[in-house]
Amino acid sequence: MTTGEVQSSGQKSTAVVWRNRAILALATVAVLVIAYFILSSFIPRWWAQRLANTVQGSFSAGIWWGLVYGIVFTLLPLLLVIFAVRVWKRKGGKFMAGAAVIIALACALPNLMTLTIVLGGNNAAHAGQRILDVDAPAFRGACLVGAIIAAVLFVVVVALMGKRGLSRHKAAKAATPPPEPTVPPMTGDR
Repeated sequence: MTTGEVQSSGQKSTAVVWRNRAILALATVAVLVIAYFILSSFIPRWWAQRLANTVQGSFSAGIWWGLVYGIVFTLLPLLLVIFAVRVWKRKGGKFMAGAAVIIALACALPNLMTLTIVLGGNNAAHAGQRILDVDAPAFRGACLVGAIIAAVLFVVVVALMGKRGLSRHKAAKAATPPPEPTVPPMTGDR
C-alpha cells in the first residue's frame, strides 16, 4: 500500500464519520421537533389540571401555592446554577456541575410549564388558561410575584457571597507579611 492509498482511505473514513454525525444530528432534530409538537399540545392542559386539583378553586390557596411555586422553583434552580459555577474548576467539579444543572432544569419545570400556559398561543395553552381562570384563580399572578421575590433573594445571596469573597481576599492579603526590602549588595570598591 502506498502513502496515497493510506491518505485516501483516511479521508474516506473521515467523510463517513462526518456523514454519520450529520445523519444522527438531523434525526435528533427531527425527533425533538416531533416531541415538541406532541408535548406542546399535552403539557399546558395537563399542568393546568394538576394545578386546578391542588388549588381547588380557592383564591387564598391559589395565592399560597402560586407564591410557593414561584419562590421555590425559581430560587432553587438559580442557587443550583451558582453551585455549578462555583464547583466547576474543583476536582470532580465538572460532574457535580453537570448534575447540578440537570437538577436545576428539573426544578425549574413547574415554572416553565406554567409559562407555557401563560405565554403559549396554541389551543392547549388557551385551554390551560381557562382551566386556571376557573379552578386555580390568582395562581398565575402569585407565581409571578413569587418568582420576582426569588430573583430579589437570589441577588441578595449573590451580593453577600461577593462581599464575603472580598472580605476573605482582604484578610488573606493583610495576613501575608510584606516582602522584605531588598538591599543592593555592597561592592567594597570605595
